[in-house]
Amino acid sequence: MRPNAIAQGVVVGAMIVIGSPPAHAVTELEWWHAMTGANNDVVEQLAREFNETQRDYKVVPVFKGTYPETLNAGIDAFRAKRTPAIIQVFDVGTGVMMGAEGAIKPVAEVLEEGGYTFDKSQYLPGIVDYYSKPDGTMLSFPYNASSPILYYDRDAFRKAGLDENAPPKTWDEVWADARRIKANGAAPCGYTSTWLPWIHLENFAAWNNVPYGSNENGLAGADVRLAIDAPIYVDHFQAIADLAKEGVFRYGGRTAEARQLFLSGECAILTESSGGLGDVVKSGMNFGIGQLPYDSKASGAPQNTIPGGASLWVFGGKTETEYKGIAEFFHFLSGTAVQARLHQKSGYLPVTLAAYEDTKRSGFYERNPGRETAITQMLGKAPTGNSKGVRLPDLPQVRDIENEEFEAMLAGAQDAKTALAKAKVRADAAIAEAVAQ
Repeated sequence: MRPNAIAQGVVVGAMIVIGSPPAHAVTELEWWHAMTGANNDVVEQLAREFNETQRDYKVVPVFKGTYPETLNAGIDAFRAKRTPAIIQVFDVGTGVMMGAEGAIKPVAEVLEEGGYTFDKSQYLPGIVDYYSKPDGTMLSFPYNASSPILYYDRDAFRKAGLDENAPPKTWDEVWADARRIKANGAAPCGYTSTWLPWIHLENFAAWNNVPYGSNENGLAGADVRLAIDAPIYVDHFQAIADLAKEGVFRYGGRTAEARQLFLSGECAILTESSGGLGDVVKSGMNFGIGQLPYDSKASGAPQNTIPGGASLWVFGGKTETEYKGIAEFFHFLSGTAVQARLHQKSGYLPVTLAAYEDTKRSGFYERNPGRETAITQMLGKAPTGNSKGVRLPDLPQVRDIENEEFEAMLAGAQDAKTALAKAKVRADAAIAEAVAQ
C-alpha cells in the first residue's frame, strides 16, 4: 500500500472511531449471597437470565460464605461504607437488619420508586408478614423462604422393615424408627438434623403451639425472656441426648452440615430446610419427604411452622439508577414463571401466590409427592402468638449460646435440663444487653 493510502486509512479509521456512539453504560449491582451447591447454581442462573433480558443493569453474584459470614461481611461493609447493592441475610439476622437505622432501604419503597406497585396480597402471607414492619411495609425481598421438613431414605426404611411410604409423624415415631434402623443395620445412624435451634426450638415451639419466649417471641416487643427450659423442651432434648449416647443420633454441626450425613447414606432420617431439596435431588438417592414431626403430648399440634431461609435486603445510600436496577431485578424475581421454577427446583417456598397456584395447576405436586409439604405446614392454620415467628435483637448470638449448650449436652457433659437452663440464663442476659444498647 502506498504511503498516502496508509495515511488515508488512518484518517478514515480515526473518523470512524470519533463518529461512533459512546459505549452503553451498564450499572453493576453486586448481590452478596450464601448459597452453595445446587442453590448456588440457581443464583448464577437467575442473574444470568436477568442480565440477558435488558442492557442497562448487570447483577453480579458474589459468594460471601455461610449465612453468619455473609451477615458479618455486610456489617463490616456498612462500617467501611463499601456496601453491595443487595445482600442475602438469613432469617436470624432480620432483627439485626431492622435495627440498623439508615443502613437499609425498605424493598417496598424500592419497588414503588421503580415504578412497580407493591401489593402485599400477591405474596404468601406467612412469609411477607415476617419480613415486614408492623404497619405492613415489606422491608426485604423473601428470596428463599423455607420451612423445616423431614427427609428419609426409602431404601433404609425398607431394609429395616419399615413402610417406605409412611414417614414418621411424631417425634416418638422418629425415635422408634431411628432405633430400628440402627439395630437392623439398615444404616449406621438412624437420625440427624441440621440447624438445631431453628428446627428443635423455634419451629418446635410454633409447630406445637408453645411459647419460645415472651412478647410473642419478640414480635410484640424486644424485651424477651426465653421459655426454652419448659418440660416439653427438656423431654425433647433429653430424647436426642439419649439417642446420641446410643449412637442412633449423629450431630453434624451448627448449620447445614448434617445434610451430608444423610446424602452419604450414613443417617437414614434427616430434619432439614426444604431449601436443602436441590442437593438431595441432585444426589440421585431414593428419598421421601414427610412433614416436620410434632410432639404427641402437645394439645393442638401440629399448628404452623415459621419461615426460615433468607431474604434480600437493599442497602441505603445508593444512586437513583442503582435503585431502579434493583427494582427491575426484584420485579424479575417476582415473575410467576421464575418463582414457580425456583420453588420447583430448589425446594424453597414460592414468594407469590400466583407461583404457588401455577405449580398446583401444572400437576407438579401430584408428580412429586411431598413437595407441597413445606407450604401446607406454614399456611395450614392461622398463626397464634406462639407461631408468628421469632424476632430478637441479636438472634445470631442467642443461637450461638444455644448451640454451645447443646454441644456440651451431646458430648455427655450435661443433661438436657441443665443445658436448656443454662442456655436460657445466658440468652436472656444477651437479649437484655442488646435491648439496652
